[in-house]
Amino acid sequence: MPTRPRIDDLLEIMVEMGASDLHLATGHPPILRVVGQMAPLRMESVTAEDFVQLLSEIVPEASWAEFQAAGDLDWAYDAATIGRFRVNLFKQERGPAAVFRHVPDTTLAFEDLGLPMQVSRLVEYPNGLVLITGPTGSGKSTTLASLIDHLNRTRRLHILTIEDPIEHVHTNIGSRITQREIGSSARTFADALRLAMREDPDVILVGELRDLETITMALQAAETGILVLATMHTNSASRTVDRMVNVFPSVEQDAVRGMFAGVLKGILAQQLLPRRTGGRVPAVELLFWTMGLPNMIREGKPHLVDGAIKTGKRLGMISMDDSILDLVRRREVDPREAFDRAIDKLAFRKALAVDGVTV
Repeated sequence: MPTRPRIDDLLEIMVEMGASDLHLATGHPPILRVVGQMAPLRMESVTAEDFVQLLSEIVPEASWAEFQAAGDLDWAYDAATIGRFRVNLFKQERGPAAVFRHVPDTTLAFEDLGLPMQVSRLVEYPNGLVLITGPTGSGKSTTLASLIDHLNRTRRLHILTIEDPIEHVHTNIGSRITQREIGSSARTFADALRLAMREDPDVILVGELRDLETITMALQAAETGILVLATMHTNSASRTVDRMVNVFPSVEQDAVRGMFAGVLKGILAQQLLPRRTGGRVPAVELLFWTMGLPNMIREGKPHLVDGAIKTGKRLGMISMDDSILDLVRRREVDPREAFDRAIDKLAFRKALAVDGVTV
């Protein structure tokens, strides 16, 4: 009977403590991230030998060889009775290191994630590009999984996901879901997108728009009548518009603005704030397509997007600062923490002052 991998003992502690991440780094004791804060475990520092023993038991031989050669590896580990984990192996100055991110066993509905119900409108478009943005660890993958689950329960579609690695494993309910993993079933996101165009998808999920080629392929897929969902590391709708265009060489940016303006259907920017009572709560910015949005993009005026969101409240749009302010008014988030996360700090300070709150 096979013995239980030793890393599972640490992963079990991680799940029991409600941690989102486990950090293993040569020369340091194991560290958990609990409610956004780093919490070292009272254990001895991990040696290079410890690391190899712990990880070589669970990483496939071919993947371990890839890590040794390239110095970096993204992978997913299914720890039987404990849960599923996204794993990144990398090399640092003291030796090898790894980060395990816990992936929830069940896909949560929007309301369970603390997201507004109008988020579902992002996947009601028959085609185009929808972007889910935010910093690392802000819940983008979880939100994407929830959107895919919503489609799976309400529509009959072919949904193709391209991930690195696969995190949430979906079971066909109303839709057929094909999940492809970078490394095992495709070389790169761009290659997988190129192949996806021949596989008759209604919806394509791209785990991350990492480079110019992948962004180009995603825009082209959205132009062909497919709904493309993807993530980026930006913290607001206007900065996302900037980023999408500025990643291209200056001589191509006018053409890209036109292409992007023609396919963009919505942006959900999110971040997680510490909740007063424990845990974390999302603050979101939500932009939907309006008739004026394409012109803002074509004319290179992304700053106007912020105004469009404010005037689009009746359409269900939400600005990031309004979302954060609402969390303060509901006493879910500390005002100082809220101020630190606000985009327009001067306006946010004034809004708090109206409520009699000073920061």
